[in-house]
Amino acid sequence: MNLLTSALAGLIFGLGLIVSGMSNPAKVHGFLDITGNWDPSLAFVMLGGIAVASIGFFFARRRTQSWLGLPLQMPTARDIDRRLVIGSVVFGIGWGLAGICPGPALVVVGTGIVEGGIFVLAMLAGMVVFELIEQRKQ
Repeated sequence: MNLLTSALAGLIFGLGLIVSGMSNPAKVHGFLDITGNWDPSLAFVMLGGIAVASIGFFFARRRTQSWLGLPLQMPTARDIDRRLVIGSVVFGIGWGLAGICPGPALVVVGTGIVEGGIFVLAMLAGMVVFELIEQRKQ
């Protein structure tokens, strides 16, 4: 049941990314071009996502289990530290250069666009490098 629910949630999320234009790098670049021909439509998509997520988090914080009976693991960290800031900067640079972020990248790969595949491979390589660095710290 969990696999089916996860697949359905992923399908709905992917369709939402396609419908909203979040999987279109040109649309994302238009949103990020605040000094040129700015396209604010993705700001509305983000605000809508924040609103829906806020409602979900409001109700989830009062529960210990999901509707499927699994334990809810709510984030507890609230600190803004060096790692968070550096990660945010790296994410923002990548988003600005490529015009896609991890979720939409998987949608782009699903459409068969080569650049999406390159992005996902680079993203996976970055994850591997991060894990190797983290293991060396221990």
